[in-house]
Amino acid sequence: MKYANSKREARGFTLLELIITLSVLAVLVTGSIPLVQNAIKRDKEIRLRETLRQVRNAIDEFKRDTVGACAAGSVGTGRGNFAQSAPADPRSRVVIDDCEIFTVDNMDRYPPKLENLVDGVAVRQRGLNLAGGNGLNGTSTQATDVNNDEEVKKVYLREMPIDPMTGKNDWKIRSSYQDKDTDSWDEINVFDIRSSSDEQALNGEKYSDW
Repeated sequence: MKYANSKREARGFTLLELIITLSVLAVLVTGSIPLVQNAIKRDKEIRLRETLRQVRNAIDEFKRDTVGACAAGSVGTGRGNFAQSAPADPRSRVVIDDCEIFTVDNMDRYPPKLENLVDGVAVRQRGLNLAGGNGLNGTSTQATDVNNDEEVKKVYLREMPIDPMTGKNDWKIRSSYQDKDTDSWDEINVFDIRSSSDEQALNGEKYSDW
């Protein structure tokens, strides 16, 4: 009796048992593929929303730093050419000191290109340098005037943003003078960016509408 049982155990699986096992595995694998695909898609969507948030915040910060910087139509360097009476956002600690990057068409003073946010622009400390009494070492030089002529650059984005849905820097760009549904950029300024992907998100929306 023991010999018969040992012989049956050594025989292994039958062909039918193998077919059933493989069929069950195939069903499990097939059912898990959509879950994996959705997980990957959801991760890309999270990165897309975060990238859009970072870029839009950088655009808004750039805009805040232009308040009081360049008079409309000014294309000079901006040094000594500030509109100090313009109300500034309290979050802005510097003012953009380079009006050459703005064209006469860009009266709203949004960044002319995405590259401006990555490469940085020359800035100066916001506010008036008021002198009172003797300066440093008994001279007329004030502490706020030290290194006043040295160029300081402010960078708004660490690197050029990549669209997670396309894997490229192929954003749809809209200027402040264009409608939301405009597909072609007029190249005046960068007011907003959208994904160039027309695929549908998990919530049913298009990525290009985010």
